Amino acid sequence: MKKIILILFIYFINHSVFATETKKAYFAGGCFWCMEESYDQVDGVLSSISGYSGGHLKNPKYEDVIYKDTGHVEVIEVTYNPLLVSYKDLLNVYWKNIDPFDASGQFCDKGKSYRSVIFFENNSQKELIDKSFKEIEKKFDKKIVTLVWKFDIFYPAENYHQDYYEKNFIRYLMYKNACKREETLKKIWN
Repeated sequence: MKKIILILFIYFINHSVFATETKKAYFAGGCFWCMEESYDQVDGVLSSISGYSGGHLKNPKYEDVIYKDTGHVEVIEVTYNPLLVSYKDLLNVYWKNIDPFDASGQFCDKGKSYRSVIFFENNSQKELIDKSFKEIEKKFDKKIVTLVWKFDIFYPAENYHQDYYEKNFIRYLMYKNACKREETLKKIWN
């Protein structure tokens, strides 16, 4: 009986006036597979999608972004419930998963398409980003090279990139370990 009541309670909460609209945030932190993994573990994050943003080419493909000068970076689109996780919390997750002092890319992925970029959609997000920049620069006494761009449009990456860290777990771990991502993050943030 308790199980039925719980199921009904969850159903009515999710389909009632108490249900909230979801929000989206956009972050580029090098390899989008690694960023997906990081955000998918956050309570309140409903999904993350790998893709491209920030460039001039419409409907770019992976080969365009990596091998041509399209201006795009690898990005993830994070869909979240703002009642469960704030944009500020998502920013904190972002910082802990990148090297904010590497202007040439992230970890073993180098080049324009792997730069760290935070995209903002409104003044509130921009203010939170600016505040976080000041805090981190003060903490490290070092200038952050992460870029901040006004969000325009997001292009989802090809299907084989989506949830890559789950679908190709062994290959993903080999890649992540070879790049020394975890090791580098510990050196920076611990």
